[in-house]
Amino acid sequence: MPSLRTRALWWFTVLVEVAIFVQAGVGVAVVNVEKIDPPQFHLFYGFVAIIVVGILYSYKTTSPWVRERLYLVYGLGSLFLMGLGIRALLVGAR
Repeated sequence: MPSLRTRALWWFTVLVEVAIFVQAGVGVAVVNVEKIDPPQFHLFYGFVAIIVVGILYSYKTTSPWVRERLYLVYGLGSLFLMGLGIRALLVGAR
């Protein structure tokens, strides 16, 4: 919907992507300070989320194909990030 494609959309997108980095940093700090042993796949999903954010950003700045379909790529990438977050929660809750 073109009416939702405003500057605020990108501010919220950047906010959520920064939050992923903050969560991963806080998680690493907690693991190091508390000396706990988290489930390995929980860590895996967190680091894959960071990599996905980097890939999304790199495609945005370099690929002309993506520039034409920017909202589609970021929408699908965001759904993938949401799935990673849900899986990390489910694996960490066991």
